[in-house]
Amino acid sequence: MHKIKVGIIGAGRGGSALLETLRDFDNIQVAGVADIDSNAAGVEIALQRGIRCFASAEDLLRECQLDVVFEVTGDRDLVRRLRSIIPEDTTLVESRAVNIMLTIIRERKELLEIKEIKEQLSVILNSAQEGIQMVDRYGIIKYVNQGYTRITGIPAEQRIGTNVFDVSPDGALVEVLKTGKPCLGKRNRAVGSNAEVISNASPIIVNGEMVGAMVVFQDITEIIRLTEELKRSNSVINGLKAEIKKLSEGRGRFEDIVCHSQKMKNIINLAQKAARENTTILITGESGTGKEIFANAIHAASPRNGKPFIKVNCAAIPENLLESELFGHEAGAFTGAGKLKLGKFELASGGSIFLDEIGDMSPALQAKLLRVLQGQEIERIGGTHPIKIDVRIISATNRDLVDLIRRGRFREDLYFRLNVINIHIPPLRERKEDIQALTEVYINYFNRKFYKNVRGITNKAKEMLMSYNWPGNVRELMNILERTILMAEGEWITEDLLLPYFEQFKGREKTRGSIMPLEEMEKRMIKRALEEYGTSVEGKRKAAESLKISLATLYNKIKKYEIQI
Repeated sequence: MHKIKVGIIGAGRGGSALLETLRDFDNIQVAGVADIDSNAAGVEIALQRGIRCFASAEDLLRECQLDVVFEVTGDRDLVRRLRSIIPEDTTLVESRAVNIMLTIIRERKELLEIKEIKEQLSVILNSAQEGIQMVDRYGIIKYVNQGYTRITGIPAEQRIGTNVFDVSPDGALVEVLKTGKPCLGKRNRAVGSNAEVISNASPIIVNGEMVGAMVVFQDITEIIRLTEELKRSNSVINGLKAEIKKLSEGRGRFEDIVCHSQKMKNIINLAQKAARENTTILITGESGTGKEIFANAIHAASPRNGKPFIKVNCAAIPENLLESELFGHEAGAFTGAGKLKLGKFELASGGSIFLDEIGDMSPALQAKLLRVLQGQEIERIGGTHPIKIDVRIISATNRDLVDLIRRGRFREDLYFRLNVINIHIPPLRERKEDIQALTEVYINYFNRKFYKNVRGITNKAKEMLMSYNWPGNVRELMNILERTILMAEGEWITEDLLLPYFEQFKGREKTRGSIMPLEEMEKRMIKRALEEYGTSVEGKRKAAESLKISLATLYNKIKKYEIQI
């Protein structure tokens, strides 16, 4: 493409503006710039762009072959001199013509920019979900967006040009045009539409004068739908809260603690009296005795039962995280603390907090806990001021805190603060008269859970339960019955079903070994039945009958456990 080569004489304000304008034209090349002032702004611009610069017009004309010369100095003597020396095939454009040309180009550019802004504004307005309408000071509708048509069902061409006083005399726009003030939350229905809307309208002010008004409106049916949905959601939430409360109450009441022994009845009586007071309680006992159930029951029977009950297992949370869990932290208190976190003590304020496994708490946290007990206030990590709380502390441990005090592992002053009332739950081996009652409760529970129909336990099986030492206490009894009922095929739990569990503990009760996995126990029972009845077809049939499973199930389990026959 042939480019028009031009030269510019005069590198002041006019020459600089011309340089900036001509750079937007791909078919024009500025070959040179001339000015007697080597420091002129246009000279610096030209040099930056690699355009040759000259000290005089004569040098420019002599060195460059030009199609057009722009003279922007306004010097009449220079113009006359240029006319005498300029080549015949070069066009001279004088400064007045240059100014006209720059004005036209500038206005054209501004118009293009206005057009672009208008198109962008139209896209923005049409993408809005709300309806938008604009009128002039006389009420003539000048613009409606696509949202207007979508909500009202009225095409733009039927509205633009009409008068809002005719088509919506009770609307927000009419009120604004009458009063000159914004109109918010106006509810009305446009003429010719079934849509009921809520509108917000404002005047359009230019140079202190109202030249029109605009309105933004939304279909009220959507708001009504969302309101009804919110009501339904709140109803569901309230229902769930009620159900959760019922579940909590059902699992945490003194009436739910199963016992026949006088020893446990005395403990429950003590706990009920302690629940009514507002003092700290320490629950002690071996693992599996039901310390958490007692903590739930104490809170449920206390005056704080309608407030939060927060549980924290001090042994399950790493020491470096437990402080943050208990006391919370401010945003930026340490790496990873991006936002404020409320601690468990703040969340429990007004209610109770249950600190399980308190004997595993570090000495540093013991000191902080002691300050909470003394002042009923906490301070978040990174915080600068104490926060008042109102919390009842119930703690529990299966460790000997007195022994830990002697060894320097637990603070004596904290112990006395926590142990205002001590509730010691005896192990199951010391209250074996409760085993039968607990067994009946768990059979009913696991029958429902596993869709079984176990009616009870045989006398020999009951003797096995009563003669066992129960190192795992009530939790161990529950686990054994869960696995036994899951495997049971008949209506009764027999000694044969329990025997594999107890055989593995012979000689190991002092070390309190773990319960045998269900699959291992099942594998042993099948092998034992095959050894007794043989591996012939008839022997397998009798083995299946003794195990109370079908012959097909026996074959499947022999294959599953890779039992050699």
